[in-house]
Amino acid sequence: MQTTNTTRQHADDATRYAKCIEVSKRIRWDIDRDVIRGRKFDYTKKFLPDGLSMVNRMDFLTTEERRLMSQIQGRTYANIFGLVERFIVAKVLEVSREHTLGDQTALEALVRFGDEELKHQELFRRLERMTAEGMPDGYTFMPDPDAVANAVLGKSTWAVLALTCHIELFTQSHYHQSIEPDAELSELWKDVFLFHWKEESQHAILDEIEWMHENAKLTPEMRDRAVTDLIELVGAVDGILQTQAAADVDYFVRVCSRTLSREQVAKVRTEVLAAYRWQYIVSGVRGTRFNEILGGMITEPQGRRIGEALAPIM
Repeated sequence: MQTTNTTRQHADDATRYAKCIEVSKRIRWDIDRDVIRGRKFDYTKKFLPDGLSMVNRMDFLTTEERRLMSQIQGRTYANIFGLVERFIVAKVLEVSREHTLGDQTALEALVRFGDEELKHQELFRRLERMTAEGMPDGYTFMPDPDAVANAVLGKSTWAVLALTCHIELFTQSHYHQSIEPDAELSELWKDVFLFHWKEESQHAILDEIEWMHENAKLTPEMRDRAVTDLIELVGAVDGILQTQAAADVDYFVRVCSRTLSREQVAKVRTEVLAAYRWQYIVSGVRGTRFNEILGGMITEPQGRRIGEALAPIM
């Protein structure tokens, strides 16, 4: 029975690898030709939708101030994607080596994955340069992408793939639930995440396959240590979000056209951090598919450990 199930799983994986290649070829896009198309950002419109930025909770801000906050958060949203894709590419290249002299379909799917993530990094670097030209001076993106990637890659492959799968899955929900339905966003900013979503849809499938492959290699003791690594990675992500949220609020307060009260600034700080935690941790952790995959790998005590670690963030 075990042999039959394993054979069936391999056949299913082979089909999914092949489908990812087919879709990757069909939707392949170019940064200049398809996404930017000679356009600039429209600063009369929002970048990040209210469902992600949570600006609707800051009811003392004017319409213009909420729009500015959505643009600052949108700038950081893009920069954080560029940050996480730095370690995702490195891990994808690493796991692809297992297929180098084996399944060439799997290898091609992962090579395409890595190539597309490199393109996404370049896209987000372009966006940062473009927003720097159109927004007031003083914005700072705090984390160093290479330093973060080195720290993340020091953890177990299981934990890194878990974090990666979590990121790729919430990318899908953010686009479908918040970005795509919002007609008030800058058209260029919206298109960036339309094209980003198209390729990330395949990446989420590949993340899941490789994570499950890695899980099958682990002993119970190794998996327990990997759960600890995942908890530490989520804590590190939260540390980055706290630092960047503080920097973004400081920037907002400096460039805002009026002086906010101490209580208002405190409220902005609270809500921006809550928004960033929602964007990069909570929305993914609450995702149905991520919980299905993770729940099928870990024990009840391990699930409780993860829940207890997440409680202060959630």
